[in-house]
Amino acid sequence: MNEEITMKISDAQSTNDKQTVKGAKTMPASAIGKLPPNGNPLVAHKFGADPYALVFGDRVYLYMTNDILEFDAEGNVKDNTYGHINKISVISSDDLVNWTDHGVIIAAGPQGAAKWATQSWAPAIAHKVIDGQDKFFLYFANNASGIGVLTSDSPTGPWIDPINRPLILRSTPGVEAVTWLFDPAVLVDDDGHAYLYFGGGVPEGEYEMPNTARVMQLGEDMVSVIDRAAVIPAPFMFENAGINKYNNKYYYTYCSNFYDGERSAGSPPAGQIAYMISDNPMGPWTYAGTILKNPGHFFGVGGNNHHAIFQFHHNWYIAYHAQTLSKAMGIPKGYRSTHLNQVFFQEDGSIQEVIANYEGVEHVKLLDPYTRVQAETMAWNAGINVAAIGAAGDEQSQPYSMAVTDIHDGDWIAVSSVDFGDGASSFSASVASANGGGVIELRLDHPEGKRIGTVNVPGTNGWESWTDVKTEIMEADGVHSLFFVFGGESGQHLFNLESWQFNK
Repeated sequence: MNEEITMKISDAQSTNDKQTVKGAKTMPASAIGKLPPNGNPLVAHKFGADPYALVFGDRVYLYMTNDILEFDAEGNVKDNTYGHINKISVISSDDLVNWTDHGVIIAAGPQGAAKWATQSWAPAIAHKVIDGQDKFFLYFANNASGIGVLTSDSPTGPWIDPINRPLILRSTPGVEAVTWLFDPAVLVDDDGHAYLYFGGGVPEGEYEMPNTARVMQLGEDMVSVIDRAAVIPAPFMFENAGINKYNNKYYYTYCSNFYDGERSAGSPPAGQIAYMISDNPMGPWTYAGTILKNPGHFFGVGGNNHHAIFQFHHNWYIAYHAQTLSKAMGIPKGYRSTHLNQVFFQEDGSIQEVIANYEGVEHVKLLDPYTRVQAETMAWNAGINVAAIGAAGDEQSQPYSMAVTDIHDGDWIAVSSVDFGDGASSFSASVASANGGGVIELRLDHPEGKRIGTVNVPGTNGWESWTDVKTEIMEADGVHSLFFVFGGESGQHLFNLESWQFNK
């Protein structure tokens, strides 16, 4: 029987990265895919594809297709079919190096907000103030057959389907000839008008000018459309709409197709992110070049190219996916992870070519350890999982919290750019354990770095029976990476970690 199985990343390894010493305590587990001090991929405890960014408050939220491992009847990881994906993964950051896992939005399927949909791919999100209230609009593709929309009062939900049907479908005026109705992007312009960009695919023999990209004005309510969709004449169009406004110009970005025949001079090469510029959000558009080569050029594993460009703290960035985590796991079978690199606009309005890498971007602020930090805020990790707590099995219809779970001896998490200032005196954490608990070793700059404290975690008679544990801290000042190294009985789920904080 072929079935989808969700499992933590470390369980899919072909080798055991934890090594025992004299049969006693396990040494720290090895990181997979994201190695300190690298910033890419952004998270390594799960996959996340087709990223789209929302900047709200002092945070950037990334919404991603929730790639999950699929297995054949013999238990071997098989190629990603995308057919089982009905959730959207959400992470956020206020510094671009430490990322908080907000879990998943159950968008489609019998338990989803949009029960008419079977899949949820390639999300796009917008924020708009309506009647004095913050409203969030999450657009997603139901495979390649239509686009739906969910709404919420918060960037992390809960979410509802306000129209209980697709927003864009085959009968929508102007989309009849679009091969794939998917990959939305959304722009709320300075005047309050909003526009939806979508489409893709290559009709037979029309590789050079597929004419399958579309733009359509949204209604004031953001959940209706106005008039007809207009064609965006994107050369060698394949998929992945993107839209940004810079210096009063509109930048439409997309992934070029993989036609292997001859291309005319100035055309985008295969599988690259190309862009067009206009003075109007509906066009006309002028082709301007490419900005990001295919991931295979940088990481040795290719696939499709999907991106989103956004501005944060006066700088511009591009989020894109690559199969780097799955490659590190030995299963480069279409499972994708989001990366981040900086974007630079030239004085003439052109975009400098982006060099994708593992290093990522610099932090835009330091992490304050003297405020409560959610444990699922991480720069790096090994062995752990993250799960929803307090949702009573219903993550869709009510708010819920997250925690680091599935903690075993030798597992660890870490945060980057922690500013201890003149020094910390104590540490506390919220923990729960249905077993005998364990210990948390607090170490600087490395899983085996200088130990500044050890916390004993007791059993609490339940995985969500939370208690605070404390310890004194020695010689922690200045700016460091901070590693939480977990220890306890080998082979046992030790405890869950919900949040932590230092005190001066």
